[in-house]
Amino acid sequence: MLGRPFFLRGTPGVIISIMDALSDVLRAVRLSGAVFLNAEFRAPWCVEGRAEASLCAAFLPASKRVVSYHLIVEGSCWARLADDEDSALRLSAGELLVVPQGETHVMGSALDLPRMPSAPLLAEQLATSPGEVMRLSYGGGEAKTQVVCGFLACDEVLSNPLLASLPRIFKVDVRNGSGSAWLESSLRFAAEEVAASRPGGAIVLTKLSELLFVEAVRRCIDTLPEDEKNWLAGFRDRFVGRALSLLHNQPAHAWTVDELACKVGLSRSALAQRFSDFLGQPPMQYLARWRLQIAAQQLREGEKSLADVAEHVGYDSEAAFNRAFKREFGMPPATWRRSEIESIGPRTDLLK
Repeated sequence: MLGRPFFLRGTPGVIISIMDALSDVLRAVRLSGAVFLNAEFRAPWCVEGRAEASLCAAFLPASKRVVSYHLIVEGSCWARLADDEDSALRLSAGELLVVPQGETHVMGSALDLPRMPSAPLLAEQLATSPGEVMRLSYGGGEAKTQVVCGFLACDEVLSNPLLASLPRIFKVDVRNGSGSAWLESSLRFAAEEVAASRPGGAIVLTKLSELLFVEAVRRCIDTLPEDEKNWLAGFRDRFVGRALSLLHNQPAHAWTVDELACKVGLSRSALAQRFSDFLGQPPMQYLARWRLQIAAQQLREGEKSLADVAEHVGYDSEAAFNRAFKREFGMPPATWRRSEIESIGPRTDLLK
């Protein structure tokens, strides 16, 4: 299934347009990545960890969500969520493990071995070299596994549909499928960059980690089960995906379900039912929440006036926008913007 197009029918322009909807959702969470560890494990070994606050603070700006990821550069290992034995995955060189919620997870040559918490292993190195890529050697003297570990900080001003749809833990094979050549060369470059500790290497690795996450999401979509029902699966569906692309391309347009249905080639009732089946909400409710997410993104960047933001996302008046925003966020937009900038501060986006 890797590398197949999202639709069996349709034009390239439709597929590109739907990919733009994915870019919109990724842009809204403002990714900021960091590589923090180059680890060499020797069997037998087993470690348990999560996105610890002290570790994240040394590498990332304050954020609402932290995604953990681990790239297997050499060898193989097992991984699973600490609270879910059924989530176990076998990982090999060239595969990327993603834990979107930054939850506690276990990795090892075997998962039934005694677990070593990762925090004590990293504490001393973190104290002596905060913000630098750390090196760790741990385990016995048998088979070697090299892992490059990192974080992604994400802003989540609403329950972002993409982040909410991702599995709690998943892997992607970056060696196979469309675009594998540049990924494989990039991964080799990343391994060399980590090993060399050259000036500016942290910035290079940061941007590469963000790109790897985007690619992981794209490949996750491509390998979803046919009967999956969530935002990612809806994004892949011929009709719902087209509707999403239209809503994302023109969020300020005065959409009706009738007009949307006509453009995607379904009846009004058929589109409403199909949209709700995949996303759990009707099209106009989704649009209303998405408009507010765009508004929150623009407010957080602090460049536009409230009136400009309201107009950009399709509100006829600033008063109507204020009421809708307060219902969703619990405070007026001006107050929300001040609190958001004070708590997180401005950042430079990868996907502007």
